[in-house]
Amino acid sequence: MFDMMPFEHSNNSMERFFDSFFGNAFNGLSSFGGGRTDIIDKGKNYVLQAEMPGFEKGDISIDINDDILTIKAEHNSQNDEKNDKGEFIRRERSYGSYVRSFNVSGVNTDQISASYNNGILELVMPKKEPQAPQGTHIDIN
Repeated sequence: MFDMMPFEHSNNSMERFFDSFFGNAFNGLSSFGGGRTDIIDKGKNYVLQAEMPGFEKGDISIDINDDILTIKAEHNSQNDEKNDKGEFIRRERSYGSYVRSFNVSGVNTDQISASYNNGILELVMPKKEPQAPQGTHIDIN
């Protein structure tokens, strides 16, 4: 039976460090700029809702390779204020990134739809129909 489970990356050593230090207090938090992800079983569909505050729709990419769906987002911003001489009086920069991966082997990946509203990315992912076992007749020689 298929369940939507996050695919764990092996390169999140900082999160593993905090997990070992504080138990699982940081479990489920994404590094840099992302929030919680909910996966809801709606019968014929899974609905994935990912909090992605501060990102624009154009910052987000969704890719599927070998039944692994990966959501990536990256955002850079810079705010410069200069005086009359062109000298900086204030300069602020920010950067945020988000990466999450999920096993979608039980999903019809060609029918996934995505929307992004008010900082929430939502993917509607239709489940694959269960395949009934097929019988085979073997003739005796």
